[in-house]
Amino acid sequence: MYRFLGSIGFSVLAFCTTIGRITLFASGAISHIFRPPFYGRETLAQFMQIGFYSLPVVGLTALFTGAALALQIYSGGARFSAESVVPSIVAIGMVRELGPVLGGLMVAGRVSSSIAAELGTMRVTEQIDALVTLSTNPIKYLVAPRLLAATFAMPILVAVGDTIGILGGYLVGTGRLGFNSTNYLKNTIDFMEIGDVTSGLAKAAVFGFIIALMGCYHGYNSGRGAQGVGRATINAVVSASVMILAANYILTEVFF
Repeated sequence: MYRFLGSIGFSVLAFCTTIGRITLFASGAISHIFRPPFYGRETLAQFMQIGFYSLPVVGLTALFTGAALALQIYSGGARFSAESVVPSIVAIGMVRELGPVLGGLMVAGRVSSSIAAELGTMRVTEQIDALVTLSTNPIKYLVAPRLLAATFAMPILVAVGDTIGILGGYLVGTGRLGFNSTNYLKNTIDFMEIGDVTSGLAKAAVFGFIIALMGCYHGYNSGRGAQGVGRATINAVVSASVMILAANYILTEVFF
């Protein structure tokens, strides 16, 4: 019994220790964002890597999600003679929840793993130690630009994904379900409010910060060798995905 209780206590203490380390790591990185020197070229390069090159996967995910959502809502609404709600629910569902969450999860799989593998390899090959010997703060040079780029890139990605997702619902609604194109667009515009869009974009910014933070934290603190880098990559993706889902619930409570 004592051994069982001890293992539970050890797990709780380890979890709290990890939360504290992540908090200190994040606060240090945020403080470096606002202090010179500023690495604009590195930030722009990371913005392209995180944002532009993630557009295909986010766009395809949103397109098929919007199309499948239209079919599901039409099928469910037909039981209550409420097929007309398809355009509005597709639009609201995409901009409030599905766009930010699915986009965040897809980018987490692509970006968090990439950042963790890159920084983990730099840790193993002692490139991070070399930056210190060159009087360059590795947090400022490696972590701060990625956090800044991801935070600003994710809302743009989600905005594009929302548009494509609504387009997917429109294509299915007008081509497969028999909706009039003009009425479909009118219902989409009439029932969607500015607050729906802004809440989704705010979520996306938080998700972008989480994605970059988890990738940087696990990569920066990677263990030695190929196994350490692989473990850091897995932990980055898993922790980013779980934190995105948890943050989504908290933000939904705050906004709605």
